[in-house]
Amino acid sequence: MELESVKRYLEKKGEEEASTVNDEFPRGFLEHLVLRGLHLDLIQPGHVVFSMNIPPRLLNSANYFHVGAITTLADVAGAAAIPAAGFPWLSGVSLEINVSCFHAAYAHVRI
Repeated sequence: MELESVKRYLEKKGEEEASTVNDEFPRGFLEHLVLRGLHLDLIQPGHVVFSMNIPPRLLNSANYFHVGAITTLADVAGAAAIPAAGFPWLSGVSLEINVSCFHAAYAHVRI
């Protein structure tokens, strides 16, 4: 795709009203894509444990777990940890997420 067509696409999207931007994907599309198959194994005061088998849909082009999916899972686990630690669940909005990946994880691996 040439740069001019990318520029036109982005400018067009920037001009659209917010109400029409969400019409392309259903609300919660990304969360459903990433979180389907996530299991809550344990929740108790101050402790939350999740697990899942990595589905092929969450792999990147190199066939290992996509860092965007990892970050989404970290965000969800962090949001669940707030009330588990005894704090009121007031927002659930992440202000900053920093993810470091040391090894690749592949399809059907349980994490």
